[in-house]
Amino acid sequence: MTEPDIRKGLAGVVVDTTAVSKVNPETNSLLYRGYPVQELAATQPFEAVAYLLWNGELPTADELAALRATEREHRALADNVKAAIDLVPLEAHPMDEVRTAVSLLGASDVSGAGSVLDASGTPEQNLERSVRLFAALPAIVAYGQRRRRGEQLVAPRDDLDYSANFLWMTFGEEPDPVVVDAFNRSMILYAEHSFNASTFTARVITSTLSDLYSAVVGAIGALKGPLHGGANEAVLHIFDEIGDAANVNDWLDEALASKRKIMGFGHRVYKSGDSRVPTMKAALDTLVEHYDRPDVLALYDALSDEFVARKGIHPNLDYPSGPAYNLIGFDTLTFTPLFVASRVTGWTAHVMEQAASNALIRPLSAYDGVAERHVEV
Repeated sequence: MTEPDIRKGLAGVVVDTTAVSKVNPETNSLLYRGYPVQELAATQPFEAVAYLLWNGELPTADELAALRATEREHRALADNVKAAIDLVPLEAHPMDEVRTAVSLLGASDVSGAGSVLDASGTPEQNLERSVRLFAALPAIVAYGQRRRRGEQLVAPRDDLDYSANFLWMTFGEEPDPVVVDAFNRSMILYAEHSFNASTFTARVITSTLSDLYSAVVGAIGALKGPLHGGANEAVLHIFDEIGDAANVNDWLDEALASKRKIMGFGHRVYKSGDSRVPTMKAALDTLVEHYDRPDVLALYDALSDEFVARKGIHPNLDYPSGPAYNLIGFDTLTFTPLFVASRVTGWTAHVMEQAASNALIRPLSAYDGVAERHVEV
């Protein structure tokens, strides 16, 4: 009998096609609908990139204006969603708040479906749902951080773009353009990355003809894990442990001796360095200068240089984004919810792509348990 070819973690298995994104091995560039992400981050607002992921092309001026108008209509935190977030214990991870809030938004939106068979939605309905989630998540994430600090909800502002308004709702003050630009770039860089664990989860759920919100809730659960979205939090914990660039060598000696996994380095897809890192590192550099925090850059460089020299493993996007979010003022626990607010654009693009050419995703397994046996009577 031929032994099955088992690929743990589905490593190397191609399960479907996608037009949403790819990593171009020739240029080591992550492409969104064919555009290198570093070009998008340097030239586009996040709303335009969201439009691109959903529709396949960058928007015209009129199309971008229409998307922005719709997004601003759905920015405010609904009373029932705020009440649901308030029921989540403050000791819980804020990803639990986000998961709960999205689930409630979904229950409210599909409540008119005649049966479970109606809930999956038409392409037009799913695009509308994607825009509403995109618009609603900043208020959910911002309020989550504020309530853990004992602060009140901040209402959105219609005169600010997506990224500036996100920061306004989080901190209650109008952000500096340098900060808005760095934050906008981070959101674009996190928006999409092919069949990663959370995106694949969303596509599996969609393949059952479940609804878009259920797919996003499942993706949130996958992203919560430290081997996926939680890695950016872990980077800040590492920085806090080390404390100063002068401590890097001793800290790394001990970490490697204990075979500790160093988060923020390495990637399943990139073997010669994450193509998104230079763009995010440049954004971090602007924040270091803006906030006058050369100590952050010194620690960043010392750990990166030493780890690459010793292990040959390069930083991934989480490595520069963690200290960047910290400088902006986000709590470490808020980092992964920020990832959700960005990646919801990629998730929903994949949900719509899966629904448009669907096949139930149902892999096989190789049984290695006990042989058939019977109950003794």
